[in-house]
Amino acid sequence: MKREVEVVEKIRKKEGSWIYDPTARSKRYDNTCKEIFKGWNCISSNKSNALDIIKWRWQPNNCNLPPFDPILFLKRFSNMNIGFVGDSLNRNMFVSLVCTLKQVSKEVKKWRPAGSDRGFTFLRYNLTVAYHRTNLLARYGSWSANENGGVLESLGYKQGFRVDVDVPEGTWAEAPSFHDILILNTGHWWWAPSKFDPIKSPMLFFENGLPVIPPIRPDLGLDMVLKNMILFVERKMRPGAIKFFRTQSPRHFEGGDWDQGGSCQRFQPISAEKVEELFSLENNGTNVETRLVNQHLYKALKRSSFRILDITGMSEFRADAHPSTAGGKKHDDCMHWCLPGITDTWNDLLVAYLNNI
Repeated sequence: MKREVEVVEKIRKKEGSWIYDPTARSKRYDNTCKEIFKGWNCISSNKSNALDIIKWRWQPNNCNLPPFDPILFLKRFSNMNIGFVGDSLNRNMFVSLVCTLKQVSKEVKKWRPAGSDRGFTFLRYNLTVAYHRTNLLARYGSWSANENGGVLESLGYKQGFRVDVDVPEGTWAEAPSFHDILILNTGHWWWAPSKFDPIKSPMLFFENGLPVIPPIRPDLGLDMVLKNMILFVERKMRPGAIKFFRTQSPRHFEGGDWDQGGSCQRFQPISAEKVEELFSLENNGTNVETRLVNQHLYKALKRSSFRILDITGMSEFRADAHPSTAGGKKHDDCMHWCLPGITDTWNDLLVAYLNNI
């Protein structure tokens, strides 16, 4: 009984629930939107529940989440620039917004403003939406020991990745001075042993051009990067601009991580009890990074002028909304989201936040 009470309390704190509407159809966009990355196009890849994913509607407690009105959005944010800065999960959200707007506004200029990976201007409204790819926010690259030696070499380091905690990656360094609305994220790459192996290719942190000594763990490096990047954005952002930091998008690997046979063969949202099993920090499971990253984010953002776009709690239920094996993948993709899909609801939430500012 005690366990059940705890679960009810935890689901209450998520401040809403997913409601199934069998009659719902996507009016925003469909699988023909060319910006949808092939691996996320679950309808075209014939994922068995692809059409069902969008029939689940997020219902906040004590209020309603208004549906996205693309015409109203284009009019309200005309003559403005909106930038998504972060890893591929922010690209997931960017593509959702672009596809939604393209459905009602066909006069579009494709370009790469301010160093972005991709971007679009909706010409009739002079509204630009761009995506700046960056995995860590900070600049990083391969590092190898110098034959003349150095402090890291003297500690036995031979190779790794240099991460400059106080230097933004060039892909987005100009974004704060260009955009009127900025949505940042980072997190998934910080605990990626396939990339940053703690022994073979560790993260080596630098500040003011010099290595941080003694070398620090990735979680402490994340704290340093967040502190410096938040200060950088606040210093460079144009007057009156709006800054969001999106919380961590949950993964739903069960039975192991992505390279250990993990899968997400679910066809409807999971229960609150299953959510706690997958994401509880106490369980220290495969998907623990979700809430772990959020702890670092909330700490870093506490005294900043950033607004927090919290999508974690509502997304933790949606183990059914990942591409999984759709499209013939070698490994289950239980990290990104099908489009159309849950990132559409993230954009609904973004608009609700903007309407309240």
